[in-house]
Amino acid sequence: FRTSPRLFFIISLILPGIAGIFSSIKNIYTECCGQQLTLDPPKRFRIIGGNSALEGAWPWQVSIQRTWRHICGGSIINHLWIMTASHCFKNSNNYKLHVMAGLRSRHKKGKHVQYRSVKRVILHEKFNESTYDNDVALLHLHHPLHFTKHVQPVCIIENEMQENQLNFSSCYITGWGSSIAKGTFVNILQEAEVQLIDTRTCNQRDWYNGHVNDNMVCAGFDKGGVDTCQGDSGGPLQCYSRDRERFYLYGVTSHGHGCAFPKKPGIYTRASRYTVWLREARTRSVSGASVTDLSLIKLILALFFSFCMNLLV
Repeated sequence: FRTSPRLFFIISLILPGIAGIFSSIKNIYTECCGQQLTLDPPKRFRIIGGNSALEGAWPWQVSIQRTWRHICGGSIINHLWIMTASHCFKNSNNYKLHVMAGLRSRHKKGKHVQYRSVKRVILHEKFNESTYDNDVALLHLHHPLHFTKHVQPVCIIENEMQENQLNFSSCYITGWGSSIAKGTFVNILQEAEVQLIDTRTCNQRDWYNGHVNDNMVCAGFDKGGVDTCQGDSGGPLQCYSRDRERFYLYGVTSHGHGCAFPKKPGIYTRASRYTVWLREARTRSVSGASVTDLSLIKLILALFFSFCMNLLV
């Protein structure tokens, strides 16, 4: 059939928009990770008796809430999945469970906050409530997060070999948990720099007396004073790689003896030990998203060609 200059003009206007949609769909799976897009890496602060995080400082940190009340923290690992701790949930019931991303103040929701309901809770099948072994869980969101400067995924350590190669220069803990033992949750997101503590040291008799296994890591200070506390559970222990210039999820806040006691640092689930388990869930999420994306593409193309044919009539 013959086409008119008018049709060519309209097509030239529409095609870039379609290309942009395809590009945004592709970017869902190629996004950057572990980057603080609003500021430089933070200075030394503390959760226990410490300072507040700046806006956008930790864009992968989320608040997990039930009936709009904060219960635990979590880390964004991609647009549909949140990594957190199993002990935050008595069971896998997702009733009235949702996450808030891009959040700094729990009482004053800013323009950067994104709300997402939870579709499914996946607890590690070998989680031990007594020893806190395998204290890791995943939340599958109903709808994908929109990545911005204030909402970003954290990088995942692929294996223990990469963990040793990344040459971490500093590690930080974050959360809205209590600033004192058995206290109330804080309003503003807190941050603290901590040191990774050798497992052999952490397992000494006057420390944790052999409790810490290979699935766990200790972080804090031997003199105490800096630690996660109630309400920080599930949140990230994130470490900065100067070589890669980004943060990696080193651990998931799990448990400990009190808060900030000497020789009783926080114990975190070692994220690199769960990469295979994590990848299985991510693969399922990408497969599900691909079906949705294909349907969207078909709809756009159908509308586009229908519009063009109407112009020819």
